[in-house]
Amino acid sequence: MSEDPIYRRLSVAPMMDWTDRHERFFLRQISAHVRLYTEMVTTGAILHGRRDRLLANDSAEHPVALQLGGSEPADLAECARIGADFGFDEINLNVGCPSDRVQSGQFGACLMAEPDLVADGVTAMRAAVDIPVTVKHRIAIDDMPEWETLIGFVDRVADAGCEHFIVHARKALLQGLSPKENREVPPLHYDLVHRLRAECPSLHITINGGIETLDDAMVHLKHVDGVMLGRAAYHNPYVLAAADRLVFGSDTPVTTRHEVIRAYCAYIEREIAAGTQLTAMTRHILGLFNGVPGARAFRRYLSENAPGFEGTPGEGVALVRTAVSFVSEDRCAAA
Repeated sequence: MSEDPIYRRLSVAPMMDWTDRHERFFLRQISAHVRLYTEMVTTGAILHGRRDRLLANDSAEHPVALQLGGSEPADLAECARIGADFGFDEINLNVGCPSDRVQSGQFGACLMAEPDLVADGVTAMRAAVDIPVTVKHRIAIDDMPEWETLIGFVDRVADAGCEHFIVHARKALLQGLSPKENREVPPLHYDLVHRLRAECPSLHITINGGIETLDDAMVHLKHVDGVMLGRAAYHNPYVLAAADRLVFGSDTPVTTRHEVIRAYCAYIEREIAAGTQLTAMTRHILGLFNGVPGARAFRRYLSENAPGFEGTPGEGVALVRTAVSFVSEDRCAAA
């Protein structure tokens, strides 16, 4: 199923332990259009685990994509179908994670060496669902040549029907570097991703890796179709505030930080009533007021008081509002 490519111009990366359903709901209060991704969910977890917990999502999150980790085509197809039934707008295959645990499961970045298997998985998933199937990957792994690996991988997987590739513009070094080091040590090669877009004009190419601001994103959008922000959007979520106007051409007013919190408080109240721990939600908002006077006091109050909270939904919201009181709306407007 095709969609207007403008809706893929900016996205927030799937990040383990970070882009859970609470984080996605929170980010949606900042930007109505940026595409959100789940944490990676393995096919084994979906097939044998608690799908209602693993795949839970709120209608407000959309557009939202489910990222799968796996390599067996039949399992990928079944999990893609399940994900579509849960309402996700896209199924994304992880071919970029370099962790030892992921490698031992024979998926993630090690699949860069097996484009035929990735192509088989894409074929199976596309046959199972009517929503887009996409692939997120590195430019190469270990001692494989970068451009030759990248273009060969994309050509083979595109032959299987994949039209959208999200490229982390680094190699993954599967031996000797931690996942964190693999996000920082291998050099970025934005030029190779720009070249890929130039040589594959029929494909949608999104660039990922080390991009921290909307200004940076707009520069890349001169060369590629989409930009994916990662940790910058988590640690400083208000970086997305102008995205709807700047990237997507919307004429809606920019939502203020306090408006974001007010909308999120209604969600917090509902979730506490459903049994969710307060800290599961407040941990995602610690960076909202970065750069604004009072931000440190806001973070400290939440960090000291949200863990272990066992009060009523109303008391939980009151706790958050007390934290916010350290940061005035006037100061935010002037920041």
